[in-house]
This record gives sequence, structure tokens and C-alpha cells, in this order.
Amino acid sequence: MTRTGVIRSRLARLAHPRAKRSPAAATLDAAVSEPGRPVPTGSHPTAAPSAVGDVERALHRAGAVAADDPMGAIEILSKANRQQRDPRLELRLLELRTRAFASRSWPTTRCPWPDAVPDQFPGAAIPEIGAAELSVERVRSALAHHGAVIVRGLIGPEFVDRLVADVDGALAAYDRQADSGRPADGAPEFVPFRHWPSGEKKVIERVFRRAAGGVLAVDAPGAMFDLIETFDAVGIGALVREYFGEEPAILARKWTLRRVPRDGANGDWHQDGAFMGRDIRSLNVWVSLSDCGSDAPGIDVVARPLDDIVPTGTHGARMSWTVSPAVVDEVAAGAVVRPRFAPGDVLLFDHLNLHRTAVDPGMMRDRYAIEAWFLAPSTYGAMTSNDDELPESQLPIVYASRAT
Repeated sequence: MTRTGVIRSRLARLAHPRAKRSPAAATLDAAVSEPGRPVPTGSHPTAAPSAVGDVERALHRAGAVAADDPMGAIEILSKANRQQRDPRLELRLLELRTRAFASRSWPTTRCPWPDAVPDQFPGAAIPEIGAAELSVERVRSALAHHGAVIVRGLIGPEFVDRLVADVDGALAAYDRQADSGRPADGAPEFVPFRHWPSGEKKVIERVFRRAAGGVLAVDAPGAMFDLIETFDAVGIGALVREYFGEEPAILARKWTLRRVPRDGANGDWHQDGAFMGRDIRSLNVWVSLSDCGSDAPGIDVVARPLDDIVPTGTHGARMSWTVSPAVVDEVAAGAVVRPRFAPGDVLLFDHLNLHRTAVDPGMMRDRYAIEAWFLAPSTYGAMTSNDDELPESQLPIVYASRAT
């Protein structure tokens, strides 16, 4: 069956959700609201009885303090999960991060940013720096004068291998569930997120995202845990915190695990600010997990700063929020770059950057990557709606790293 046929078949099944839910599905659905309830471990290593007891104790301790100290509860469960991976801990962590954003008081006044910063990279298209050179000052300079910055080798091989396995695991578990019409035997690699505003289920949205090679990190609690741990280990969490001048939030709909197929199509040019809002403060951490940009799909980037949303939905653009090639040619003025990335390289840019997924005929390999959008919570009120969606549909959740 063709890729289009598979998508149509899945959409037809999803349009008639009358099938009885399996016991595995009920068990997984109960895991967040009943943290002590056993959950199938899927690919997680089987825990020894003593380790199971440690997990139960951690869940109990976290539950005792969660109402008054959600950040403390997150730290309790994170420490326990580092010692013994368990899907119950990962599901509960995701729930706590979600609820903590709504329960905490966040600043409404933005931290002052410099009115102007010097260009530390004159003559560069997209500046490139090594991991040891990464600093807020360099990031701020690169974005202000070039629109983006590449950090070479920031994510080490041990983290890359783990995240690639997370991507493959989440996509495989989603496919098993989608093809069978039922949860994949309780596999923890893909557990549909249940905390969207107004009870949204995002079922159709998941189908189209998967067709493009992606799955949300909030639908893969283990991968979310690994990603946050990785970002803390390499200094990304601290960098984003310093860049914003406040604790960052995760945008639930904008942390995506990707395996873009070699035979896919070019993505649409877009600025994420077109549907998130011009006046927010954001930072996208785009992580390459494979060699890409040459014989595997890459990313085309307008290598110049933009201070506003360019015209969307005109000159034959496919969607109301996308930008036509004609407008890109005018705005970019020749500054379109397709960087080549190695595993562990990171591209940083904000919501005004104009970019697209880039695929050429004859590419030989799929591209593994992760995009992770951070928001400055003080600017949450500046988020805008699109296509009759509420700004809350972006759903900020707490990052809550070890450094918090």
C-alpha cells in the first residue's frame, strides 16, 4: 500500500472509534491518575523486586509533596528514574510537568534584553561554533545578525545513540498501534498524551505528523525524559534559562522526534511565529541525530534576521500560515543556506526564522532529528491563535531541570 493509502486507511479507522478498548489501553490510561498501578514495561529492562519497591516508594514520596511542591516531586521521580528506568515514573513526571505550569506563578514582566549586540561573526552566513564556545552572548549575536547559529558536536555520541533509539521506538510503537487499531500491548515508547486543553485528543493530527516522519515527545514519555536529561548534561537547559532571563517552558506541541524519509517531499517555508505569535520569546533547539543535508534530508534556512512575520498564504502558498517560494526569494535576497550536519550538531533559531525541511530526489538515507521549542513564560500572554485554535493549544509545560 502507498504512503497515501496507509494514511487514508488510518484516518478511516480513526473516524469510527467504537472499538472496545483493550486491557492494555486501560492500564496505560490509568497510569498517570493512579501512579501506583503496574504498567507493562515493554522494552524497559525487567526490574528486580527491590527496584520495583524503590519505584513504589519514589511514587509515594512524590505524591505526598506534589500538591505543595511539584518541582520537588519532579526531582524525586527524576532521581529514581535515573537509578531504575520505569514507565510509571516517566508518565507521572510528564503529568507533573504539565500540571506544574498551571499551578505555578510565572513572571509577566520580561527580563530586559540588550537593545543592540555587536556582530561577532562578520561575513558569516550562518555562524558555526564548537561546543566549548557556546555562550548566551554568541547565541544572541548570531541570531540578531544572522538569524541562526550552528553548534558543532554539542551532543555526544552516547546521547545521540540513545535518542535515535527513542525515535525508532516511538515511531514503531505508534505504527503498531495505528495499524492494529489498539495500543501496542502497553508499549511505553508511545503513550498518547492525555492533557490537551478541553479534552482534545489530537488523533488526526498525529496521523499527519507521522506521515511526515514525526511523533511528539509528550507522546513518548521515556524519550521526553532522555531529552531533558541530555539537554541538562550538555548545558542547553542552563543556556536557555540564561538567554531568557527566566525559567523556560517546553511547548508540548513543538517538541518533536523526527525520522524524515529520504523519499519525502520538501516541507513548506514557514516562520513558527506565524502561528505562535510575533511578540513571544522563543528558542528552537534543532538537534541533528544523523548526517544530513547532503544525501539525507536537511533544512533550508534564510540566513538573515527577520523582525516581523512575512506575508503568508499568498502567491500559491499551500496553507494560510506558510510562505510561498516567491516571497522567500524576495525576503531572503539570496541568503538561503542548506547546512550539512553531523550527528550531535545543533541549530539554534527563534520563531521569526524562515525555514523548511529540504528533500532532494535521489537522497539515500532518512534523517534523524529532534526539534525542541522553548518559550519564555513571561511572554505566554503574547501567543496568538490560528485556525480557530486557542493559544493554550500550544500548551506550555514545565522544563524543571536539575539546575532549577
